[in-house]
Amino acid sequence: MSNKLLEVLTPQNSQVIFIDQQPQMAFGVQSIDRQVLKNNVVGLAKAAKAFGIPATITTVETEGFSGNTYPELLAVYPETKILERSSMNSWDDQNVRDALAKSAGTGRKKIVVSGLWTEVCNTTFALSCLRDTDYEIYMVADASGGTSVDAHNYAMDRMVQAGIVPVTWQQVLLEWQRDWARKETYEAVMAIVQEHSGAYGMGVDYAYTMVHKAPERVQHGERIGPNPAK
Repeated sequence: MSNKLLEVLTPQNSQVIFIDQQPQMAFGVQSIDRQVLKNNVVGLAKAAKAFGIPATITTVETEGFSGNTYPELLAVYPETKILERSSMNSWDDQNVRDALAKSAGTGRKKIVVSGLWTEVCNTTFALSCLRDTDYEIYMVADASGGTSVDAHNYAMDRMVQAGIVPVTWQQVLLEWQRDWARKETYEAVMAIVQEHSGAYGMGVDYAYTMVHKAPERVQHGERIGPNPAK
């Protein structure tokens, strides 16, 4: 029996959408530390860029309420058009539908979603898109945020009940890589891990420099001492 949810994410079957990653939306997030949230969003964006996965960036009421998209996210995609909306539901906007359809037409029907807020913009988009298409939705729980822990968790539960797949950003990154023998993306993945994966990235730095004797990633001032005071 065929089950499309048994197919892993690959660079060939995926696209990603960032929904309303804007400061005023982030101000209301209480389900995750907001600095961690931004770190995860940018890590996911860099991962998609490293694997050549198309990205859609959509915003709501930028000038009237929500503010400009995180500059760290835009720096990853300096040429990507930003699709402005009035509706809280991205699926209500034809430009968003067209952008997703363009990539889906090349076989990229697994849509990886990172957005704010989980219980509003993410949920309405995911349910509406799933209802109207044969796309598959993968909701990146730790690159999304809700106005409370309950708001986020119950929204994730509601989406899972409808067939949306919950994932985390690092899970997506490593699923795209899949095999460390894929050297064409190995260095890019390691760079993302070192910068965005917390203790895992620290461990990579330690292993590279202390075990494998690789040079440090950055140049720094001369190490002086010790010189015990008398």
